[in-house]
Amino acid sequence: MDTLIQTYWPVIVIALVVGIIAGWLIFRPKQRVTLSDDSAPKRPHMQAAETKGTIIADGRSKEGRTVVDEAAAGLTDVTGQFMQAEVHEQLPGATGEPDDLRKLKGVGPKLATALNDLGIVRYDQLAKLTPAQLEKIDEHLGSFKGRLQRDRVVEQADYLARGDMDGYRTKFGNL
Repeated sequence: MDTLIQTYWPVIVIALVVGIIAGWLIFRPKQRVTLSDDSAPKRPHMQAAETKGTIIADGRSKEGRTVVDEAAAGLTDVTGQFMQAEVHEQLPGATGEPDDLRKLKGVGPKLATALNDLGIVRYDQLAKLTPAQLEKIDEHLGSFKGRLQRDRVVEQADYLARGDMDGYRTKFGNL
């Protein structure tokens, strides 16, 4: 047995190295999970961790709230009007008392608050949204991204804005 090992030790070492490499290749983790910034929804606690030091007392970011940011936004608006160019698309304006957006199926208190923060407070505003406007609003809804299309909130709001309760009940059930 000693002579066998002394004679074939290089072959044994090579076989051992090949076995270790093969074992590593077979039993290594085969899947690496990484979240991309574009596809993963951002939860409030994730956003807070990304912007450490820029969170104000109410939990929202200070981005866009400084004097320089406000001046730049105002200058852009004035320049756009002067040049008769549409700088940013305006959302349909609210006329009248705010509606309770929580009556829409799929809209809870948090989503209603998020929509109110974006300036949407009435059913007719939601009903008048174009697909491009809806997509832009959807980008600002964080963990509620896609909810407006998935739950057909715009279609529901259209029925309620027109006062067509029978059509609403037929299509979506009772309020």
